[in-house]
Amino acid sequence: MAEHDFRYTLLSPQHTLNECRALVPGRYQVTGIGGSIKAGDTLLVTLRGSRELFMRLNVEKVRHLINPPGQWVAVANGPAFKELAIHQWQLNCDDCGKQVDFEFAVDAALGTGAREKAAEDRLRELKWTTQNGKHICPECAAG
Repeated sequence: MAEHDFRYTLLSPQHTLNECRALVPGRYQVTGIGGSIKAGDTLLVTLRGSRELFMRLNVEKVRHLINPPGQWVAVANGPAFKELAIHQWQLNCDDCGKQVDFEFAVDAALGTGAREKAAEDRLRELKWTTQNGKHICPECAAG
């Protein structure tokens, strides 16, 4: 089982994602060119409206098309969002003052309470910590 990277940062005309749309929450139809996609593979797909966030989709089935050559349509499983929202926040380290601009994704249908948890989860992914209500960057946390 292979992992195929279709994030925006790797744009290549021979290896392109044409469409990724939700059929129902957690189930996606993906159309692309190149990559020799097979059932059981994983696709890395940039979230719409984001510069850096992506999701992992597990390919359930794939159909290779004859025309245009190399094009395929896959059905894949992934994160279940009812209403995807991308937020951009800024944060300063309470020790050194370093600033980070970061994005995080949240299911807007879960309300504002889910937004804070999603932001905290994303900060942990970026290796930031929270101590006594203060946000600490990875460099200060290591030192």
